[in-house]
Amino acid sequence: MEKQVVKLGLMGFGTVGTGVVRIIQAHQEDLQKQTGMGIEVKRILVQDIEKKRNLKPITATLTTDPSDLLDDPEIDVIVEVIGGISPAKEYILRALENGKHVVTANKDLMALHGAEILNKAQEKGCDVFYEASVAGGIPILRALVEGFSSDRITKLMGIVNGTTNYILSKMSQEGADYADVLKEAQALGYAEADPTSDVEGFDAARKMAILATLGFHVPVKLEDVDVKGISSVTKEDIAYGKQLGYEVKLLGLARRDGEAIEVSVQPTLIPKSHPLASVNGVFNAVYVYGEAVGETMFYGPGAGELPTATAVVSDLVTVVKNMKLGVNGRGAVAPYKEKILKDDSQKLSKYFLRIVVADKRGVLAQITQLLADKNISLEQVIQQPYDNGNQAELIMVTHSASKKDMEDVVEYLQQLDIISEIKSCYRVEGGNRS
Repeated sequence: MEKQVVKLGLMGFGTVGTGVVRIIQAHQEDLQKQTGMGIEVKRILVQDIEKKRNLKPITATLTTDPSDLLDDPEIDVIVEVIGGISPAKEYILRALENGKHVVTANKDLMALHGAEILNKAQEKGCDVFYEASVAGGIPILRALVEGFSSDRITKLMGIVNGTTNYILSKMSQEGADYADVLKEAQALGYAEADPTSDVEGFDAARKMAILATLGFHVPVKLEDVDVKGISSVTKEDIAYGKQLGYEVKLLGLARRDGEAIEVSVQPTLIPKSHPLASVNGVFNAVYVYGEAVGETMFYGPGAGELPTATAVVSDLVTVVKNMKLGVNGRGAVAPYKEKILKDDSQKLSKYFLRIVVADKRGVLAQITQLLADKNISLEQVIQQPYDNGNQAELIMVTHSASKKDMEDVVEYLQQLDIISEIKSCYRVEGGNRS
């Protein structure tokens, strides 16, 4: 007899887990029509059964024993929203070993161990989907796997962390200091008490590792991502960027030239005319460049109970449809191309450079000559009086330069007597790289 109801084991009943149960209970008729089967949450793994909760599950029982989910033959799908690496990794691998399909929102786990998990899924003929791990309610992973399956992606660029985007947006709109906006973001619940993962770029780096792996079919690891956070960005950086026609965003970038790739997360200046420049607050957006389709952008809420839960349930619907068709396990494609990483001499970009110099004749010419010795030319220059008038501040945007050459220039500038301080050096993206 054909199965009429798909039963779930939900691991985690916090913000996202509550949203998943809420959607499944409220949308039963829609889910039945879309999949041809009922969807029922049978058991939920929690840490404390007695804890007071805002939502009472209709069909599920709570348990503190993971075996009640992982070893129950009636449970078809495990939905993992507990986060972290361990024990989530062990739970997911055990679920796959037992022939259960998996839906997860765990970016940390998929960034570090995604290839191992996908290989196990292929071996066992199971589905593993993780749309919610990257950009909340934006269906970017499905677009990469399905929508761009006939295209060849050359570049992914995006805002994939809502906390840092909120902070930089407020700094830009209000001229506020980083520390003040961070406190405000923490008070509003947008930033954690320890915001390191967000503000130092590690959260975004995990997401870019996942995007690059899917987009380029290469096993990109977290350590392959160049990471720089926003804690050094000042309101002056943002103001000068605006004066030159740019906004500052924490951008993730994955670029492929030939077979060589680069992946990075860092504060970046983008032209005000670029669509990503107008993505503000806690919203996320990902720009995808394909050889055939050209440029496309995906935009939406990057976090929150219902946006993230919607992505989880969307993956769940795909699993159930695959069960109905008997095609589970065919969509889990592990990376199959050799990883060739660019070295720093191959990573090309424009740069924004802000330095304090002695205010005397010939200084700009000396700096320009130093840049020219590295084949770096200047696109824009602003000179402003600084401090007591004996110094000046130079704000420059270069033409395209390699990361290695730019780092060599900065290192040399730090040794010159005419240079008092190098305030900042950031990548510039979004236009051509000439």
